[in-house]
Amino acid sequence: MYTITGVTGHVGSVVAQELLDQGAPVRAVVRDAAKGAALEQRGAQVVVADFGDRAALAEALQGSAGAFIMLPTIPAAGDAEHRGLADSIAGAVGDSAVGHAVMLSSIGADLPEGTGPVRWLHHLENRLRRTGVRLTALRPPHFQEKVETVLPAALDGGIYPVFGADADVRTPMIATRDIGKVAAAALLAPPSTSETVDLLSPEYTEREVAERLAAVLGKPLQVVTIPKAGWIDAMLDAGLPLPFAQELAALYDAEQRGLFRPRGDRELAGSTGIDETLRHVVEAATRTPAT
Repeated sequence: MYTITGVTGHVGSVVAQELLDQGAPVRAVVRDAAKGAALEQRGAQVVVADFGDRAALAEALQGSAGAFIMLPTIPAAGDAEHRGLADSIAGAVGDSAVGHAVMLSSIGADLPEGTGPVRWLHHLENRLRRTGVRLTALRPPHFQEKVETVLPAALDGGIYPVFGADADVRTPMIATRDIGKVAAAALLAPPSTSETVDLLSPEYTEREVAERLAAVLGKPLQVVTIPKAGWIDAMLDAGLPLPFAQELAALYDAEQRGLFRPRGDRELAGSTGIDETLRHVVEAATRTPAT
């Protein structure tokens, strides 16, 4: 049995589907049983547990050959809350005695500070290691699906905002489906010892992404660079809480200072191109709900 958390998210959903496609038994952890209905129809066992409930999560993990673990980012929560969630998750992993955990981490998680929300993943990685679990920490770069955050501006205003002074810097961007496939493969064939795996991916500039998104939308987009001094105000205007806007600003600043580099034990490459991801994102955003 493989226990998967985050099954309603981009990565966790792919992990669960990949395992089911290969005939592996899956236990899906959800906060609301209704969220697991589709997986249950495919034969998955669905259990209800909250990341903050260490005992319930440990019970969900018990008896698993391996587990996929992730730390949710909660915009309204601060540093203490995220570290508390990480402690609860790691505690549950240790209590459950699951033998192997695959964690969705991030490039930059080797650094303890100065990386915005990535530092919470650094904390979770280390807490998991201290439990004695065999840990596979996957460290991807930017998600290609991050374009979802600018899609409303593109659809409504013809604007493609870039948080930085230069829209022509090449940046690795990975499709979440590639991460999910790597995670599923790691669960099915675990390593002999704990390791961190850097996920490499195609590189694009933000201007290239804007041009390709414009082609998918069939409308021109104006690339608008936002200087550092305007980052937080722009995020507040978009409705983000101030503490989370400050965290993201720290993340963008760390990236611009070149702090994020592959520093894991080995590397694997994702191959999905940005065009395929953009088509999926736009189709999902513009799909007419069934009536």
